[in-house]
Amino acid sequence: MKTLVPLLLFISSCFSACGGEGAQRGRTETKTAAPKTQDEQKIIPGADQLAAYLPLLKGKKVGLMGNQTSIVGADKAHLVDVLLAEGVDLKFAFAPEHGFRGDIERGEKVDNAVDRKTGLPLYTLYGENKEADAIVGSVDVMLFDLQDVGARFYTYIASMHRVMQLCANQGKKLIVLDRPNPNGDQVDGPVRKDDKFKADVSYHKIAMIHGLTVGELAKMINGEGWLESGKPCDLTVIPVKNWDHSKIYELPVVPSPSLPNYTAVRLYLSLCLFEGTDISIGRGTDWPFQVVGYPDPVFGDFTFTPGTRPGMAAHVEQQGQLCYGRDLRQIDADGATFTLAYLLDFYHKMPDKNKFFSRPEFFDKLAGTDVLRKQIIAGKTESEIRDSWAADLATYKSMRKKYLLYADFE
Repeated sequence: MKTLVPLLLFISSCFSACGGEGAQRGRTETKTAAPKTQDEQKIIPGADQLAAYLPLLKGKKVGLMGNQTSIVGADKAHLVDVLLAEGVDLKFAFAPEHGFRGDIERGEKVDNAVDRKTGLPLYTLYGENKEADAIVGSVDVMLFDLQDVGARFYTYIASMHRVMQLCANQGKKLIVLDRPNPNGDQVDGPVRKDDKFKADVSYHKIAMIHGLTVGELAKMINGEGWLESGKPCDLTVIPVKNWDHSKIYELPVVPSPSLPNYTAVRLYLSLCLFEGTDISIGRGTDWPFQVVGYPDPVFGDFTFTPGTRPGMAAHVEQQGQLCYGRDLRQIDADGATFTLAYLLDFYHKMPDKNKFFSRPEFFDKLAGTDVLRKQIIAGKTESEIRDSWAADLATYKSMRKKYLLYADFE
């Protein structure tokens, strides 16, 4: 994005993705001398730990990158309101894709604006912003608080990289308020290696399902020298309490318009690759990333018709067309892990396979490689495809372990 794009005012309320606070479901239990109390078991994100970071902001001019997931406490107060109530000298906020309140759909422009409630200037950091260096240079410290979902193609982590680069450029401190990764119980998929596939949906040389929190990834970006000139960012991470990678975490608010619930967040890992095709994954319905279909009965008995929904993209695959396919709404979300099964099934059923990869360049960016697309066309099985990326994935996993802040799931 070559020009400064304006950012939407943040929305007036956050929608609950799963009812109540983020729930934890341990896949394994740690043996202790005595049972933990309810307070000791409660997951506490970095933003909730005011005593850990407010002293770092005292007497400082502060900037924030956040959105509707930047909440504090059981009442889900927005971090902006909490900071201002605490007397923090907050100067501006950046926003990622989907806007500051998360009501803008994939890839659409966000606007510069002023928060009508507080008068806080709002700026976009989704794509290039030529004024961003000067904006960051005007403060002493930056806060980052966004809820990632654990996939390389979820663009909030590209925005974090940009904030880190700006802080490194300007010699400013960055404080990352860490949050659990709702898909942090797995590491999978191809590792991007070739820079020709670098894009906001494939920004880092990490596994497609990266198995990191944003705090852990920030440490990796610094540690691997991925910022320009290898210069690290002055980084402080406020870690999550009482969470580790073996625990499932249900998000307390919707992270973006097309991930409305826990099931969609878990299926997103496997279904997002369909975005490089014309297959519908439920955008324009009440079940995005929970159904899959195409206008041909060969794909299954379940039917749905994509239409329009507030906040969803103007471009909706198969809008107005009766689609046949699969209903995944009743799947065991806890057990849903990354798989190529849905993609391979639809490819094999497509009568004219030349029509399947309708956006091949975008598919390759999502995958971080053109090898996956070529393997599917060549008729490779999921097992054969997984074998082809196993060595790279093992190397990535070894690197990943250096930056973990929390016990791993293995």
